Amino acid sequence: MGMTFSSAYVPSALCCPSRASILTGKYPHNHHVVNNTLEGNCSSKSWQKIQEPNTFPAILRSMCGYQTFFAGKYLNEYGAPDAGGLEHVPLGWSYWYALEKNSKYYNYTLSINGKARKHGENYSVDYLTDVLANISLGFLDYKSNSEPFFMMISTPAPHSPWTAAPQYQKTFQNVFAPRNKNFNIHGTNKHWLIRQAKTPMTNSSIQFLDNAFRKRWQTLLSVDDLVEKLVKRLEFNGELNNTYIFYTSDNGYHTGQFSLPIDKRQLYEFDIKVPLLVRGPGIKPNQTSKVAVRIYNFVILITVCMPHRNHYCSSFQKGARNLTWRSDVLVEYQGEGRDVTDPTCPSLSPGVSQCFPDCVCEDAYNNTYACVRTMSARWNLQYCEFDDQEVFVEVYNLTADPDQITNIAKSIDPELLGKMNYRLMMLQSCSGPTCRTPGVFDPG
Repeated sequence: MGMTFSSAYVPSALCCPSRASILTGKYPHNHHVVNNTLEGNCSSKSWQKIQEPNTFPAILRSMCGYQTFFAGKYLNEYGAPDAGGLEHVPLGWSYWYALEKNSKYYNYTLSINGKARKHGENYSVDYLTDVLANISLGFLDYKSNSEPFFMMISTPAPHSPWTAAPQYQKTFQNVFAPRNKNFNIHGTNKHWLIRQAKTPMTNSSIQFLDNAFRKRWQTLLSVDDLVEKLVKRLEFNGELNNTYIFYTSDNGYHTGQFSLPIDKRQLYEFDIKVPLLVRGPGIKPNQTSKVAVRIYNFVILITVCMPHRNHYCSSFQKGARNLTWRSDVLVEYQGEGRDVTDPTCPSLSPGVSQCFPDCVCEDAYNNTYACVRTMSARWNLQYCEFDDQEVFVEVYNLTADPDQITNIAKSIDPELLGKMNYRLMMLQSCSGPTCRTPGVFDPG
């Protein structure tokens, strides 16, 4: 393997906004995908009209002459009748094999270049991860060798419902969710949504999250198989040494941290930090980089690193050599909640969502926040503000407190607090080049 980036962050801890950032290279406040619904701009008509023509695959196709291939989960509402159905193929994709709506492993429908194909529940021909692997291998064998190519393979695994392949359903029987220092403790001095979680969790909740953790690992074994097959096929075809491979995710996941059973959406490392591994020409093996990477920078890496054929791509790559790594990343999230009381939790006020049977809720309409995550030679900090009546603030020194247990908003140096507040406001209002201005601790 080549380079492992140990500080890669998503711009939003939720599927659709994060995927939209990967595709466009924009923060959520600029591409306007705020949640997983059509109303939240997830694969909406507006998204299709304004953003899809300017995604990086569209640029690779139109300006660099790439063959572009997509297989798997696109955006959560893709295929919705109100947004063009499965006949809609986003601009810029030469080959399109997209899952209708959200994650499934069996009994799903794919859009095959705009035509619907239904799958059942026969493992040998329908298990989605394996289907994506076979479609991808077919593309590698039959694509044109006269044009460069780009592939994006987006497996639903390890998303729920966590259906593992039959041969892997008994693996990891002695594996449990990590018992970090922030596991099953009360979220003191945190936003009210975190404080409402019941501590300690019930035995049934712990068993549930351990089982979920185990099943997620089981589903990833088929993803491992997919990656291995692709690498071997690239090697067999004589293309491995001039192909860059990126492996990452659209969000993190928590399992019991601060007594929240399972989900994402929160501002903490376990929900916003993701793996990023890169291999390819010129990348030495077994390297680790601690520089901060926004996963929408993933777009830039692909465009810079892929072999180029024309002046546009050549100029882009030459300019990229002068880039410097930034110290700050912006994370944004718009909370989701309903205006009615959850019938299973009548004691809770309206506005909560994603509630478990014991009335622990993972989201709320005012779980809306923005954070600046800062990493430099001297500082390793996170500053977050909530858009609620309190304007609640959370600040963490991750050098001293990597598990983010202690909110130091009321004890941190006021001057430093002011700098981070100003930087957050700048990033929240940035657009285009202004999103690439120096950070809190960058020179200049």
